[in-house]
Amino acid sequence: MTTAARPTPASPASAGQRGPLDHERRAQIVEAADQHFRHYGYHKTTVADLAKAIGLSTAYIYKFFSSKQAIGEAICARCLGEITTQLRAIMAEPLSAGERLRRVYPALARAGADLFFEERRLHDIVVTAVTENWHAGTTYEEELRDMVRALVVAGREAGEFERETPLDEVCLAIEETLWPFAHPLMLEEKLDMLDVATAAVGGLVLRSLRP
Repeated sequence: MTTAARPTPASPASAGQRGPLDHERRAQIVEAADQHFRHYGYHKTTVADLAKAIGLSTAYIYKFFSSKQAIGEAICARCLGEITTQLRAIMAEPLSAGERLRRVYPALARAGADLFFEERRLHDIVVTAVTENWHAGTTYEEELRDMVRALVVAGREAGEFERETPLDEVCLAIEETLWPFAHPLMLEEKLDMLDVATAAVGGLVLRSLRP
């Protein structure tokens, strides 16, 4: 998780999305794909499987998605969106920047653990998205970066955080401490100690930010 060369978010078209975004058939395809991915896994599901489940031709599905990966993008974006929705709720709370940052650590870890490991098949697709730099994965990283930056700026403006260290350097360091709780492969190694780990890391980061 670095800020040196942030990926440019892809447009819906470049992420393999075709046709109207609010079309009923698109929603039907995504719902069928979600069920298949949860039951069989992303890698064992084909576009033909989805077409058969919905009662459509594969050619019709390709009117909305350029490939199976494009369908996976839509599912993954929805999954990761559940996590960022919880984080945005923390960002909107009337609390100090430091307290909101402290809460981000356990919320990020718990939301990821619930999503990635209670739904093991979804874990596989999210790992693929993050490791292969899918649009959904890079968007997820960008949202985390933006939240970190907003909290650091708010904390500095309120006098909570020190101002001597360059802003980009501080944000990068915090992002790197969040990444083990955001990446499904790294998070998997900490499932038995999430509460302790997030409290320790969050506390250390906040102490380092004091003026």
